[in-house]
Amino acid sequence: MKRLFARPVRLVGRMTAFMALLPCFLLIFGTRGFYVYGSCMEPNLKTGERVLAVRFAYMLTGPQRGDVVIFKYPCDPTKNYVKRIIGLPGDVVEIRSGKMYVNHKLLTEPYKQLEAHGDYGPETVREGNLFVLGDNRDQSNDSRFWGELPMANIQARAVMAYWPPSRMHLLN
Repeated sequence: MKRLFARPVRLVGRMTAFMALLPCFLLIFGTRGFYVYGSCMEPNLKTGERVLAVRFAYMLTGPQRGDVVIFKYPCDPTKNYVKRIIGLPGDVVEIRSGKMYVNHKLLTEPYKQLEAHGDYGPETVREGNLFVLGDNRDQSNDSRFWGELPMANIQARAVMAYWPPSRMHLLN
């Protein structure tokens, strides 16, 4: 009778060890800290802050409008940029009198403090690309100036600002 129960106990012990180590593995290899430089994402992210980003965020689902992403700058892949996704493939994006429209509807943007000056578009986002903007539109070098962001350039989804501790907050 003892042999019958000995084997399941060992299996449960191995599964428990695996389940305990899995979150540690994901935290170490699935996330990365990034340093913020510049005023393009103010007031949400400021120069000197650090953000925690999830590398595997888009393995099961695609990017969503409003996500803050870290990506390789298309004009110089040695640089990392941080911006917010505004337009998805097939979306028509337009800025009229500083207001953002997606698919001809005014986009509600609670994360943005000031309207952008000027107009842009309308432009249709091509398949495999995204339209990204900084939250501080007048101080942002973004898709309005260098074009769409290829999805292949995305490195991670930024999920929280963690440094300095006084500014710790979730993004989005």
